[in-house]
Amino acid sequence: MADILTWKAFNAWLEQYRKAWENCDANAAATLFTNDAEYYWTPFEEPKRGQDEIAVAWKDATSRQQDVHFTYTILAVTNRTGIVHWHTSFTRITTGKHVELDGIIMAEFDSDHTCRVFREWWHSSE
Repeated sequence: MADILTWKAFNAWLEQYRKAWENCDANAAATLFTNDAEYYWTPFEEPKRGQDEIAVAWKDATSRQQDVHFTYTILAVTNRTGIVHWHTSFTRITTGKHVELDGIIMAEFDSDHTCRVFREWWHSSE
């Protein structure tokens, strides 16, 4: 029988996500997702599909960020889905401007606790 997502497993995944973002490590981020994952950065864009597209999008986004600090609070965990409120701050390299993002993630996982569908809603102070 497949493993059910637990608070502990979701938290462990989020810690890896945090480390990937704070280290601006697109490859580490991509490994958190299945090969056929759908990554919805906003509800209005087509998703990034698969680890390769996710890595390219992450590299592009994080290449302009430094001093990234990511925090989160888990709101809910069900059999396959985790919901989290997150906050990130960083300095935009191109402008030196301080940026804050605040949002919600809803992530669906496979039996190995690898993310297969990732949806986020966020807003920026920039």
